[in-house]
Amino acid sequence: MVYDGHVHTPYCPHGSADSFSAYAEAAIQKGYSGLTFTEHAPLPKSFVDPTPFKDSGMQQGQLSGYFQELNALKRYYHSHLTIRTGLEVDYIEGYEEEIRTFLNEVGEELDDAILSVHFLKQKEKWYCLDYSPDVFGELVEATGSLEEVYRNYFQALLHSIKSDLGQFKPSRIGHITLVRKFHTKFPPDFSYEEEIVKVLDEIAKKGLELDYNGAGMMKEFCREPYPPAWIAREALKRNIPLVYGSDAHTAKGLKQGYKELIGKEAFKMPSTR
Repeated sequence: MVYDGHVHTPYCPHGSADSFSAYAEAAIQKGYSGLTFTEHAPLPKSFVDPTPFKDSGMQQGQLSGYFQELNALKRYYHSHLTIRTGLEVDYIEGYEEEIRTFLNEVGEELDDAILSVHFLKQKEKWYCLDYSPDVFGELVEATGSLEEVYRNYFQALLHSIKSDLGQFKPSRIGHITLVRKFHTKFPPDFSYEEEIVKVLDEIAKKGLELDYNGAGMMKEFCREPYPPAWIAREALKRNIPLVYGSDAHTAKGLKQGYKELIGKEAFKMPSTR
């Protein structure tokens, strides 16, 4: 039985219009025991989304409807699936106070949540590092080197893990090698093992979980999970709970990348609040 801890919804402004029930029915057909819906949370109000369509997260006014629909879904499918209400929350350095305030406002509604890094700042400009190969290339050029982009990304991850975001801080760190989404187009010729070890050691120290994300397998310039096998093995050595995440943005995308992941016997369901 598969538990999927990272699933998007019709509330995703850059995803599909597939209904909650379409996801639930697909999950049952694929033999799921349960899933957590983790829609992209609204970004901090003072942060300007750098993506062209400003569609990185839900709008604040959508949250009430999101929570209401999920509560109804839980009741309807309670005998078939474990369904949890979650969010994927962006960690954006310098916006910790706003993120903490937001989490305090919605935390009672959440069963589960993921903390992810999608945005990096360079020369007073923010970039969504996974938006497209072109944007990633612009980030590399602005930063000065691919190696420095990797270093900045893993440093931001460390900050997210160490950050004080209050009692409702997400317990799972999302797709920790998202910086490798375009690695076949921008191949690193340097080691980043030291940075990865620091990230994993801090996750273990804080008692957090790791999103073991299959979506990278489906990406044209990635073709590997987030994280790849050698990093997953290092996480298992540290007894870090691995929670499978399809990161599906369509009902059809459920269970993507699952068969390529290692250590399935050690996969965990997310901890509950």
